[in-house]
Amino acid sequence: MSRRNIHLDNSAAPAHGAAMRSPSFRRDSTPVSAEDVPADLAISGIIDRVTYHKPETGFAVLKVKVKGRKDLATVLGRLASVAPGEKLEATGRWSVDPERGLQFKAETIATQPPASASGIERYLASGFVRGIGQETAKKLVAAFGKDTLKVLDTEPERLDTVEGLTPQRVRLIREGWTAQQGFRDVLLFLTEHGLGPNRAANVQKTLGSGAIELIKADPYRLSREIKGFDFHTADQFALSLGRDREDPSRLSAGLLWALGDGASNGHCGLPREVLFERAARMLDVDEYLLNEAASELLKAKAVIGDTIEGVPAYFLPSLWHAEETVAARLKQMAGGTPPWRQDGLAEAVLTAEARTGKRLAPAQALAVESALASRLLVITGGPGVGKTTIIDTILRALDRKEVTIALCAPTGRAAKRMAESTGLEAKTIHRLLEIDPVSATFRRQKSYPLDADLVIADEASMIDIELMRALLDALSPRAALVLVGDADQLPSVGPGQVLADVIASGAVPVVRLTEVFRQAESSRIIAAAHAVNHGEVPEGARSPEEGDFFVVDMASAEDGANKIVDIVTRRLPRRFELDPVRDIQVLTPMNKGPLGSQALTQVLREMLNPAREGAIIRDSGTFAPRDKVMQIDNDYDREIFNGDIGFVTRTDPKLGQLTVSFDGREVHYTAAQLDSLVPAYATTIHKAQGSEYPAVVVVIANGHYPMLARNLLYTAITRGKRLVVVVADRRALRMAAEDAMGRRRWTRLREKLAAS
Repeated sequence: MSRRNIHLDNSAAPAHGAAMRSPSFRRDSTPVSAEDVPADLAISGIIDRVTYHKPETGFAVLKVKVKGRKDLATVLGRLASVAPGEKLEATGRWSVDPERGLQFKAETIATQPPASASGIERYLASGFVRGIGQETAKKLVAAFGKDTLKVLDTEPERLDTVEGLTPQRVRLIREGWTAQQGFRDVLLFLTEHGLGPNRAANVQKTLGSGAIELIKADPYRLSREIKGFDFHTADQFALSLGRDREDPSRLSAGLLWALGDGASNGHCGLPREVLFERAARMLDVDEYLLNEAASELLKAKAVIGDTIEGVPAYFLPSLWHAEETVAARLKQMAGGTPPWRQDGLAEAVLTAEARTGKRLAPAQALAVESALASRLLVITGGPGVGKTTIIDTILRALDRKEVTIALCAPTGRAAKRMAESTGLEAKTIHRLLEIDPVSATFRRQKSYPLDADLVIADEASMIDIELMRALLDALSPRAALVLVGDADQLPSVGPGQVLADVIASGAVPVVRLTEVFRQAESSRIIAAAHAVNHGEVPEGARSPEEGDFFVVDMASAEDGANKIVDIVTRRLPRRFELDPVRDIQVLTPMNKGPLGSQALTQVLREMLNPAREGAIIRDSGTFAPRDKVMQIDNDYDREIFNGDIGFVTRTDPKLGQLTVSFDGREVHYTAAQLDSLVPAYATTIHKAQGSEYPAVVVVIANGHYPMLARNLLYTAITRGKRLVVVVADRRALRMAAEDAMGRRRWTRLREKLAAS
């Protein structure tokens, strides 16, 4: 099919936008000019306060009394621990940040405990040592003066002589100071072997007082157990300790890393040749050396050997058992009958049709009849084929059968849409199974099953193998299950491709819906989605009057970025009366690169929310009032989920806290919780799974080559409800539409289901 450019009005931008980047300001609102930037490449001073410090990465924002400067200086850098009162020496450069003004970006930072009595008191009162607060710090300094730190180091028994300290408090102080010294020992150990200080806190917290000996015994624990370490970093550390490149423990660790990396990319296992090739490349060894290491892992049951399509393969035990369990339970359910009586169902369906005023098409009627007669059914189809109507009819048909029904979906957004379309409560699968946020385990399981005769799970393409296992484990022995989803969308973020494997196996009843109904036929969005599914490049409308789907050519990444900004901030808001922040979402295949979500978010934020007063600075960027943000993990206590979009309503820069409105519900974030948020003026297509937006602008460029696939483009197009604009390089768009295979996932569920 041919493509045409969208022709939209080029006149003035809405009030939301700003064509110029905001100037930099001092705290007194005086603009900072280039002449004001000091030339110093090194500074020294006393830390006045710690504005922000993230131990996991070491990133810190400090206010420092720098020698020779009247005002406190803002210093940005990385260090493992920090407290007010410490002496600081840093090298780096002064610069002017457009949002924060003048600051010193440190390349190296060294700190020392204070020497004066007042400095020591403030240092200890900062709370970095367990058992010492402001009052206790005063008592210690009053007793020992400038020698306080020396006493804590070498003569802790003298603490018993301090008036007002109970034996319990003395014990806490001694334990806290020992732990702090242990942390400094770990810091020194890591630094001596080439690792920066930013990871020491996590190592000490995870491995405890024996961290150094544990790491010496098995340095690969760093990548297995400690957040912030990848295999490459742990391996370099191990080699610095003198480990041989062909050490069996190194080879085993490399194989486990390759399997874990595969799982993070959606694979449940890896063929032997693929696994060995990936591990050998990372380890820089010959593949034949991995044979013995693999045999030892099999003996230790650290991996499981099996086959994928007849080829020898290896699996992590948890994923192998998950596929085994899911296959066995689905096959057991596939031939069963539901727990409700079958008489009167035909009349109930007719009654449901009369109540809704919607007459079912033959394929829809078949889906409803199959669901009412089966313990297990999959209903699949693209947009506009009536999946929602089928769910609604099933619910109404069973309304008078005294059937207990549970509705669920993998994400909070999908569950909310399900509730809105049915008028009944729908929960995320995690919430339905009553997850414990602390242990990350589900209360609902075989010993405590769900009180439901029928579970209907929507957006089933997003359910990974481990979540499917948990859902099946929680079903009562006679319960029925209906899986509803679009198998042509991207598979789950987690390992597996459950819906696609179940459908392809032929072992489970499946109803495929292909007819696009009259009310959806006029939508070019739906037509474009179905065209992509047939491997065709979708055709855009010539003008807004012709439809709701448009294609805009880009000549280069720079041209594409300029067009995206223009479309989001000017054209769509003016022509379609859309709010550029709340109604329009930019979707792109990747995070990095000139047309990745991070770069596009930055430029769109500068245009749409240039005023940064009250901004809170973090390692990943800044947050200011009115910013558009996204939650990037699941918070079951507060019911905010990975991918939820919200808007910052207010901030407290001094405390590093802010409040976000999610669909009108305000959620407060402490400084520690801000790591769960990212700016979201643009986001990846994967993060948009299960979401819908009034309008989406989809970016497809040559630089996205590793990600381009039909299911990615299809998923992006189907996220838009009212309007979709694809800004694309012609060759990249064709490549995406024609690539039916996408990124292959290695799984064995389909084979296990198909096996007799």
